[in-house]
Amino acid sequence: MSSQLSFPEMYEQLLVGPLFRPSAEVILEEVALARGNRLLDIACGTGIVARLAKERLGDSGRVVGVDVNPQMLAVARSVAPGIDWREGSATALPLQDDEQFDTVTCQQGLQFFPDKRAAAREMRNALAPGGMLAVATWRPTEEIPLLREAGIREVRVKTVSRTMRFTDAPAFVRLNTMALVGMSTASKEMGDEERRRAMAAIAGDSGKVLPPYTNAAGLAFEISTNVATGIG
Repeated sequence: MSSQLSFPEMYEQLLVGPLFRPSAEVILEEVALARGNRLLDIACGTGIVARLAKERLGDSGRVVGVDVNPQMLAVARSVAPGIDWREGSATALPLQDDEQFDTVTCQQGLQFFPDKRAAAREMRNALAPGGMLAVATWRPTEEIPLLREAGIREVRVKTVSRTMRFTDAPAFVRLNTMALVGMSTASKEMGDEERRRAMAAIAGDSGKVLPPYTNAAGLAFEISTNVATGIG
């Protein structure tokens, strides 16, 4: 893997296929997209949920992806230029007046939002009456009641477990460490050197626990995600 690749490019090439695409497929199965649906994907990253939704909807529907990171969106645009990619925060969505969606999704974003309640309210406001919300999070289900507080009805939670496989274990550790530090609230108050030390410590600790999950084919481990759905 070239050292010249940016984090979003490595994220797209190394993590999306084995880690995020399977979860995105589960989300879209849960919301059961119909012809003509309008879908909003919040914290879209490089856009795997939005891209799979566009494949399913074709020209009959409309897909919008929102992320706060312009570099992630640049990769998304390069992969799928036909989708409406917008830069913005989950707590202040960049939507037009009265713009609403039949489906709102958020894959592995809620756990990183500084103000989760405000984000949940924005998700609810973006839903058309009777629209469906789907949120996937690795965090415990104790965070899911936020959706009910925001006015989401008929909230259901299912836990999906899958075995993830990575041929390049060191690259996975490096990317996972970069993501953990980069998305944490504490890292925003760190200087560059302190951030590098934190990343080195996390990567070192992670490396110590990998051997039982690693063989000649690479790294394999089971991971569970909670998928919550509800109606606006």
